[in-house]
Amino acid sequence: MIDPHVHLRDWNQNHKETLKHGLYVAFKAGLDAVFEMPNTDPALTNKNKIIERIKLADKIIDQLGLKIFHGLYAGITVDPKQIEEIVEVYHKLFPRVVGLKMFAGHSTGNMGIVNEKDQKLIYKTLLDLGYRGVLAVHCEKESYIDQKLWNPVNPYSHTMTRPPKAEVESVKDQIRFADEFSYKGTLHILHISVPKALEEIERARNHVSYKISCGLTLHHALLNNEMMQGQNGYLLKMNPPLRSKDMQEYMFNSLLKGRIDWIETDHAPHTLKEKKEKYMSGIPALPYYPYFVRILRNNGASNDLIDKITHNNIIRTFGMQPDIIPNSRRADMQDKKVSFSLAKEYEFDAFRQIVYNNKENFLKSH
Repeated sequence: MIDPHVHLRDWNQNHKETLKHGLYVAFKAGLDAVFEMPNTDPALTNKNKIIERIKLADKIIDQLGLKIFHGLYAGITVDPKQIEEIVEVYHKLFPRVVGLKMFAGHSTGNMGIVNEKDQKLIYKTLLDLGYRGVLAVHCEKESYIDQKLWNPVNPYSHTMTRPPKAEVESVKDQIRFADEFSYKGTLHILHISVPKALEEIERARNHVSYKISCGLTLHHALLNNEMMQGQNGYLLKMNPPLRSKDMQEYMFNSLLKGRIDWIETDHAPHTLKEKKEKYMSGIPALPYYPYFVRILRNNGASNDLIDKITHNNIIRTFGMQPDIIPNSRRADMQDKKVSFSLAKEYEFDAFRQIVYNNKENFLKSH
C-alpha cells in the first residue's frame, strides 16, 4: 500500500516532523511506500538537495530496519534552467524521484506559481524537454482566494477564504494549459475536494491526449467544514479547506465508485502551538490510513477497488515496475488499536471527533 502524498518536514522544520519519525509512523500504519512533497525547508528544487534527502532517507530506513520505499517529488520553479535541471534529475533518479510538483496557488511554504503566464511556461518547458512523467499540481487559483475573510476567532472563516471555485477554476486552467502545450505526461490533481472539479477532470479525459489522475485525502472524505465551528476548529485548518457535508459525502461516494484514482493522506504535521498561535494549515494523517481503509471496506469497497486505490493505480500512473513496491496489504490487517495508538505520536488529533463518535464503524468487522 502506498501513500503518494506526504510532508515529512525535517531539516529546518524538524520540530514539526522528521524523516525518521514520519517513516516509522508510515510503516507502523501498514504502508509499503510514501512519496514525499518538495516544500521542505530548504526545498527539494535542486539536484544536491534531492540527493541529500534520498541519502538521509536511505540511512534512516537502514538504521530502523524498515521495509518501506521512500520516493519524492522534485519541486518546480518558474526558472527554465531550474526546470531543465530537475527534469534531468528525474530521468536519472527515477523511481526515487517519482515526479514533479507545482503549487498553482500559495500554500504552506513559498513555492506558489500563481501567474497564468508562468504556469503556461511550465507546460511549454516540459514539452520542450520531452518530459513524460507525472506533474502533480496543488490547484487553488489565487485570484479567487481572499485572505481578508480569515478571522482567527472563527476558524470556519478559512473555508470562505479559499472557496470551491478557487479549486474548480485552477483545475480548469491546468487542463487547458496542458492541452494547449500538448503535454505528454500525466497531470495529477492533488487532494481534490470539490465535485465540480472531479466532473471537469472526467470531461477532459474524453478529449485530451495526455493522462489525468486525481487523489482524495482522508480528511476531505471523512471531515466537513461544520466541524470547524467548534472550540478547536483551528485544528482542522488546511489547504484546500474542508468542504460542506454534501460535498464531503459526494467525494467519498465517488471514491467508492472508482471515479477517483487513489487515496492520499497529505500528512502535514505542525506543532500544537503553531496551530493555536500561527494557525498553520495542515494536519497529521498517516496514523489514520488503516482506519480509512477499514471504513472503505465497511462501506462496500471490494478487494479489487482497495488494491487499485491504495497501490495498483499508483504504480501504473507513475510507470513503476510492480516489483519495486510489493503490496503487502498490511494496513488492511492492522489490530484495531493501531490507529488510535499511532495518533498519540502527534500533539493533536484532527480526526478525534469522528473516530470516537463512530468507533463501532471501525470495530464492527474485527
